[in-house]
Amino acid sequence: MSQPLFAALFDETERGPLTVSELTSAVRNALEARFASVWVEGEISNFKAHGSGHWYFTIKDEGAQLRAKCFRSANTRIRFRPADGLHVRARGRLSVYEARGEYELIVETLAPAGAGAMRIAFEQLRDRLRAEGLFAKELKRPLPVFPRRVGVVTSPTGAAIRDIINVISRRTRTVHVLFSPARVQGEGAGRDIACAIKLINQHHQQAGREGRTDDLVDVLIVGRGGGSSEDLWAFNEEEVARAIRASAIPVISAVGHETDFTIADFAADLRAATPSAAAELVATQEDQICGALDQMGRQLLRLLRYKIADARTRVQEHALSQVFDEVRGKLRDARTATSTDTQRLQMLMSQSIARARSRVDGLSPRLSPVHLQNRLTAARTRFDLAYGACLSGMRTTLEQARRELGLAATSLDALSPLAVLQRGYAIAQDSDGRLLREAQAVEVGDAVRVRLAKGRLDARVEKIEA
Repeated sequence: MSQPLFAALFDETERGPLTVSELTSAVRNALEARFASVWVEGEISNFKAHGSGHWYFTIKDEGAQLRAKCFRSANTRIRFRPADGLHVRARGRLSVYEARGEYELIVETLAPAGAGAMRIAFEQLRDRLRAEGLFAKELKRPLPVFPRRVGVVTSPTGAAIRDIINVISRRTRTVHVLFSPARVQGEGAGRDIACAIKLINQHHQQAGREGRTDDLVDVLIVGRGGGSSEDLWAFNEEEVARAIRASAIPVISAVGHETDFTIADFAADLRAATPSAAAELVATQEDQICGALDQMGRQLLRLLRYKIADARTRVQEHALSQVFDEVRGKLRDARTATSTDTQRLQMLMSQSIARARSRVDGLSPRLSPVHLQNRLTAARTRFDLAYGACLSGMRTTLEQARRELGLAATSLDALSPLAVLQRGYAIAQDSDGRLLREAQAVEVGDAVRVRLAKGRLDARVEKIEA
């Protein structure tokens, strides 16, 4: 303790005995006057956050310890939460807690020694929200394939909103932007961002209740351009993270540059490196699908061409087979056999009729003329009816057989590879009977057999052109 302080206390005691309260008050006044603002460095122990919002803890080193308190009005400006074992630097004023006669440090500023306060605050909040499950993968929602309306929360004067609009308007003509402005840095910026997120969600939910499907918001971009850690700190506030997670609309976090990470990035459904990248994410789906459709169309066209070429090759190969010639010959034989059978049937029926008439004529002398005439008439009537029915059935059967045979022959002719030859095409084979598909398959002087629509040619190669 300094000499003036000792002197003041000595002067007081020379005038007479002091009460404990008087002495304690004098010590407090002397300490507060002498140590109105002082920096202290040490390790925190016995930290306790009171229900009133005040903090109570001890700062100690190897040789001593100092009780400290930080009132709520001061600790709301501190960006990290103290914990036992944390090495800190505290600035405040010394005072005396008169009820116990203990001197203490009234802390006004507290900062970690070594690591930055922002980094510690970031890590503490991140770990706490992660343990709470706020960043769980199960909570992440996929982006819509074709977003029609995109909400944006950012500064109205920053470059982020211009970049987002430029990218979306350049990449697609079907996406509309709903903008909710908010401050993105400075005191109270986190509260502004959270309120803007809630405002767009209220608009979305009201549109859903009223059946205005065109006014529904499909995805929400929350972010800003690059800056220092202090500039981006609003996106590290717990209020913003909870507003993002409570959003009924999928959220893309787009804060700063690619190397910048914030609490909002962990809470969002998807992180974009920059605001422009976020705009590309909501507009790139249309480009990707159109490109994929074009690519699939080209692949389908190539596949069809390959299938047609393969089928043509197989048809040409089958054209060399004797099966088609054999089928055509069998059809001719069937037609000939049908005509022969028809003639034989007619001849047999005529012979049967003649024999029946002979038998009738042989019976004539043994019967009376009238009786014979009646029986003959009845027999001829029955015979004519049977003959007519038999002949009609045979004709119907023969006509149906001819039609079916004609249809089969027509279908076979249509499917026959020989029909291709009728249009002026030819099929070339080498001496071993293999099909020739390219000129390089033979050499000058090789024997070649050419199949035409009618007949074959034996030729020899004189010149080859690729």
